[in-house]
Amino acid sequence: MEMKGEETIAAPRQKVWEALNDPDILRQCIPGCQSLEMTSPTDMTAVVKVKIGPVSASFQGDVTLENIVAPESYTIAGEGKGGIAGFGKGGADVTLTDLGETTLLAYEVKAQVGGKIAQLGSRLIDSSAKKLAGQFFTRFNEVVSAGSAG
Repeated sequence: MEMKGEETIAAPRQKVWEALNDPDILRQCIPGCQSLEMTSPTDMTAVVKVKIGPVSASFQGDVTLENIVAPESYTIAGEGKGGIAGFGKGGADVTLTDLGETTLLAYEVKAQVGGKIAQLGSRLIDSSAKKLAGQFFTRFNEVVSAGSAG
């Protein structure tokens, strides 16, 4: 499953970059995130509860930041296990373009799922993943834009 998108954020690129690396902000923006903790400057552990169709599961996983080119881009990669529900793994290439007072955040996501969740069918999984990604980036935009106005 792959998807692309972009958000124009009303904040300077450096501020957006800092927010992308702030576990407190990420925790607020990830749908269903119950915990997110830095274990090193490039590694985090997370617990996220999601519902895809009739299947609801808590995923425990690891998140790694790779290919870091501050304050322009990075790859965020993760893998989570949801017990009998299955597993999910994937990553997103995130690029920030300075537009003066605003920043264009572009993302390209690739993900795979397996186990019980994979049996739900690719259409449901794709629409759920797009919805979750959309919720994350919309919320991230709101949090960062509001923080920059203050």
